[in-house]
Amino acid sequence: MATPPSVAHGDRRHSAATVLKLFLPSLLGVLIFFVPLTLGGTTTIPLDHMVTGARALLGEASGVYALALIVAGALYPLYTGSWRRSLTDGIFTVLKFAGTVTAVLALTGWGPALLHTPDMLPFLFDKLVIPVGLIVPIGAIFLALLIGFGLLELIGVLVQPIMRPIWRTPGRSAIDAVASFVGSYSIGLLITNRVYQAGEYSAREAAIIATGFSTVSATFMIIVAKTLDLMAVWNAYFWLTLAITFLVTAITVRLPPLSRMDDAKTDPEPEAAPGKRLATAWHTGLDVAAKAPSLPASVALNFREGLVMAISILPSIMSVGLAGLLLAKYTPLFEWLGWLFYPFVAVWGVEEAAGVAQAAAAGLAEMFLPALLMGDAGFVARFATGVVSVSAVLFFSASIPCILSTSIPLSVGRIVIVWFLRVALSLLLAMPAGYLVQSLLG
Repeated sequence: MATPPSVAHGDRRHSAATVLKLFLPSLLGVLIFFVPLTLGGTTTIPLDHMVTGARALLGEASGVYALALIVAGALYPLYTGSWRRSLTDGIFTVLKFAGTVTAVLALTGWGPALLHTPDMLPFLFDKLVIPVGLIVPIGAIFLALLIGFGLLELIGVLVQPIMRPIWRTPGRSAIDAVASFVGSYSIGLLITNRVYQAGEYSAREAAIIATGFSTVSATFMIIVAKTLDLMAVWNAYFWLTLAITFLVTAITVRLPPLSRMDDAKTDPEPEAAPGKRLATAWHTGLDVAAKAPSLPASVALNFREGLVMAISILPSIMSVGLAGLLLAKYTPLFEWLGWLFYPFVAVWGVEEAAGVAQAAAAGLAEMFLPALLMGDAGFVARFATGVVSVSAVLFFSASIPCILSTSIPLSVGRIVIVWFLRVALSLLLAMPAGYLVQSLLG
């Protein structure tokens, strides 16, 4: 029976509209996150220009804005009741209130003089907390363009054939991996935990995704790159960091403790039909685009999640970050821990090997600490530090508590072992990557 002309015409119109819905927001998102523009003599990605403009508009009020977010973040666990879920949640709620106190000290200048040296509270509050407080909510708005209209799902289907042999995870985990990298590790972990509880991931697969894919987002990477003066090589930094992060994951999945975890699941992923991967990817992307909420609704949802993420992270940065800076400056803790990583850096002959190793060790407390400690180093050391701070994935101020709050069977001991392996392997790969980029710069 022939299809009525009106129906066929309607389908074509719907298909054209859906194709536009798939590609237009996604391409705009790519432009905002990955295409550098020169404005006012500064060359950087559009998102960074927006954040700089927002801070300039706020002026002195930017500090009050950051403090308001920190106070909201300290109160949020009490509002949701999440502080009762576990001992870890309770401890981090206390740390968030401590972060509120340190933020007040930073804004008012009160407190001991040692806290107000340029490399302590002023640096932490002005160079880290205020930019993060601006870039995460603003970035979340534009992440809606990048992750909400089918592009990630389309890519996920295309890369299914490489996920199992390389990372030993199902094809659907590609979406978790990319969504975490360009979106939010907290949202990525939430997705992973839901899929694990549904029996579609094994314990080992969920642990691999949580410790290997759920790193900080592109918006946080911008802060690291700005702190280390790497925005001039942003695209090289972003893509090499992504490649090194996933390469390190491909190695750690073959090493204990991850390789020895239970791999049983109740609802395994069906195999894709041979010879139809491109068509399946195309239709999957279109299906997501067709079902996607309107752009305003998607932006509102992502902005809310970005705001919740910002208020969750900022108080921990102020408390755990300050503790890490004090330990790094006044105790030999990270110096001792850093010597474990020294051979992985020294093998490349960089002059600042000890500093890079110790900064990488400090990342266990807070992923921004390595960037804070190596901001004045040479290019290769700064580049490697920027890569490792992201590819390490695991840190106590945020990602580790998020993992511990899920159902994924990872203990603190297992997580620390995975962190050590990731940092050592990342250093081995990041140092030559830094030399490569330096040579390309001439």
